[in-house]
Amino acid sequence: MREWLANPRKSKGLTHQQVADKVGIKRQYYGMIESGERTPSVTTAKRISEVLDLDWTIFFESKSNKMFLSQKQAI
Repeated sequence: MREWLANPRKSKGLTHQQVADKVGIKRQYYGMIESGERTPSVTTAKRISEVLDLDWTIFFESKSNKMFLSQKQAI
């Protein structure tokens, strides 16, 4: 789960449905993004970031960090 995404949503008192509606995506898709199952497009990341007051690049930095760590552990 992406706590860095869930925590701001919860602190704003928003549900998955409310964020999805504001962003223009389906609730199920937003849930997959928040759980880490999916990475949004740049456009969607920017929209989510506007709603939750986040830096949109964190969606991609987090994935890169996970890939780096898994590659490092494999060595």
